[in-house]
Amino acid sequence: MKKISIVIPVYNEEEVLKISYTRIKEVMNTLEKYDYEIIWINDGSKDKTFDILQEIAKEDEKTKVLSFSRNFGHQAAVTAGIKYVTGDAIIIMDADLQDPPELLPEMLVLWEEGNEVIYGQRKSRKGESAFKLLTAKMFYNTLNALSDVDIPKDTGDFRLVDRKVIDVINSLPEHNKFLRGLFSWVGFKQKAYFYERQERQAGKTKYPFKKMWRLASDGIISFSTKPLKIVGGLGILTIILSIAILIYSLLSYLWHLNNLTAGWTSIMVAITLFSGVQLLSIWIISEYIARIYDETRNRPQYIIDKKINII
Repeated sequence: MKKISIVIPVYNEEEVLKISYTRIKEVMNTLEKYDYEIIWINDGSKDKTFDILQEIAKEDEKTKVLSFSRNFGHQAAVTAGIKYVTGDAIIIMDADLQDPPELLPEMLVLWEEGNEVIYGQRKSRKGESAFKLLTAKMFYNTLNALSDVDIPKDTGDFRLVDRKVIDVINSLPEHNKFLRGLFSWVGFKQKAYFYERQERQAGKTKYPFKKMWRLASDGIISFSTKPLKIVGGLGILTIILSIAILIYSLLSYLWHLNNLTAGWTSIMVAITLFSGVQLLSIWIISEYIARIYDETRNRPQYIIDKKINII
């Protein structure tokens, strides 16, 4: 009997947790030819999320819980979850039920057909603001324009992955893992599964603009060095502009033109342009240096405080 591991990161999801658990159990209990486990990763929740998970785990040995010492972030939680899976296929999903568990049987059929990564690709995103849809579109367009790896648009972490792919992901030594990019980077036989993304069943989104920005920067910096090349291009452009300004100034002086009497405008334009390019370049380079610094410290990506039903 093949085993399915379902990995679910949670952060302050007390309102939807029991509903999510019930629906997942109902779906998995209909799949008689599969054994399964559900691994919940409590990412430092400050509400009753961990208490509810404890109650569920006491009654259901198939429910396993990892609880962090504090909030380390969604990607860290998923990374921890896939370290402890024991299944032949691993399903990554959120607890908010925007990615319905009722879709899992169809994804398992695609896996049985030989596909090793089945990623959920959204045909529509119900209940999300125009701003969220716009920023998501901008993120994927920018990421694919800069990255050397083709990352499918309108995909999140909702996917079914074969065990051998998970073993490869777990073997990667990097600290800040942008998982949806890594799943594309490792290759193997991949298949899109198109579906309608639902509204949240309860609670609020755990991805405000600040976290969205952080995820976007991690994705771009992890999978592209083109921003550094853009910095070089900006440097060359500013040098050309400065030479053009110099030539223009010399010609104006030799021909006794009166349009450089004060010189204030040209000086201010040159100063602000070059200063802006320099600051932008320093910022982009510092992001890469910060990642290098983070890797060299070799701190763990997360700290596990408690384990339930996990040896």
